[in-house]
Amino acid sequence: MIAKTVIVTGASRGIGRATALYFAKAGYHVAISCQSNAALLKEVEEEILSYGVRCISYVGNMGEEEHALCFCKQALEAFGHIDVLINNAGISMIGLLSDLSLTDWNTILTANLTSVFLCSKAVIPSMVHQKSGRIINISSVWGIAGASCEVAYSATKGGINSFTKALAKELAPSNVQVNAIACGTIDTQMNQFLSQDDREALESEIPSGRFASPTDVAEFVFAIATGNSYLTGQVIPFDGAWL
Repeated sequence: MIAKTVIVTGASRGIGRATALYFAKAGYHVAISCQSNAALLKEVEEEILSYGVRCISYVGNMGEEEHALCFCKQALEAFGHIDVLINNAGISMIGLLSDLSLTDWNTILTANLTSVFLCSKAVIPSMVHQKSGRIINISSVWGIAGASCEVAYSATKGGINSFTKALAKELAPSNVQVNAIACGTIDTQMNQFLSQDDREALESEIPSGRFASPTDVAEFVFAIATGNSYLTGQVIPFDGAWL
C-alpha cells in the first residue's frame, strides 16, 4: 500500500506542530514548513522521523510565491503525490485600525491569506490528476464574527472562509474536498500575552469551560481529512460553543 502524505504549513509550533505529529503517528509521510524558526522546525522533523515515516522540512514565507512553490514542489518530488494540504501558517496583529500601517496590513494579508492561495494552487494539479485530495484551511471564529482590534486578522480569516467555499465548488467534480476549521481560543503561544486574570475571564465565557489544546485541533483536522468525502465547502466552528 502506498503511504499517504500530508503538507502542513506553520508547523514549528502550536496547531501546526501538533497536527504534523498527529498525522505522522498515523503513518503519513509529512512535509512541514515555517517562516523563520529553523531550530524549532528541525525538532519537529526529528520527532516525526521517530515514528518511522518520512519527512521534509522547509523554512520560508508561504505567502511569497518563490517559497510556496519551492516547498510544494519539493514535497511532490519527495513523495510523488500529496493527499492532504493543511494551510495553517498565519500571524496575528492586535491594535487599532488607525495605528495599522499599510506594511502591517500587507504583512498579515500575505502570511494568512496569500499563503493559502499559493499552496493550494501548487498542489491542486496533482490532486485533480489523482482524482482525490483534501485541503483543510485553519481559520478563526473572528473570520465569521470579527474581532475588535484585530481587523486585519479578521479580514484574512474571513477571506479564507470565502476562499474555502468557492474552491470547494470548483474542485468537487474532481473529488477534492476543501473545508475550513474556524478555531476559537486555542492554548498556543499566540495567546500567551493574556494575563492570568484575562485568561480566566475568557475561559468563563466559553461554555466548554476551557481553551482547546493544539492536539484537540489536530484530532479534528485528522477526522476531516479521513472522513466522508461528501463533506466539502464547510467552515466548521471549533470553539466550545463560545460564539
